[in-house]
Amino acid sequence: MENESSARPEPLSPDEAQAKAAILAECPNFAAAGVTFVAVHFDGYGDSGVTEEVKCFDSDYYAYEEHKPVTHDAAYLQEHFEALVPFGYENDCGGFGDVVLDVGARKISVERNDRFEDYTTTTYEV
Repeated sequence: MENESSARPEPLSPDEAQAKAAILAECPNFAAAGVTFVAVHFDGYGDSGVTEEVKCFDSDYYAYEEHKPVTHDAAYLQEHFEALVPFGYENDCGGFGDVVLDVGARKISVERNDRFEDYTTTTYEV
């Protein structure tokens, strides 16, 4: 398993840049409400996928399904978060991950995990 963290290799599209700006503009409102992370989880397989609803958290760190979300409406940002979900994550064996806003740091990160199939071959003479 590899864990690579790097800057995005290509620039954001205009839609992605607009989504990022709209999400970051909400940081003061989230901070005032005690929200520390806002995230959307995505999961796909075999050319179909689903993006969950945007959820808010007041935890020290974000990890999918490790903390219970707090009651704070961020549904109005759903489309913006979905614009940042990686294209093609649902293809073939599929992928899953999260788009996460760190409110205090004012940074958005995307973690994508790709599934793959593998095999081994054994040849022997009898």
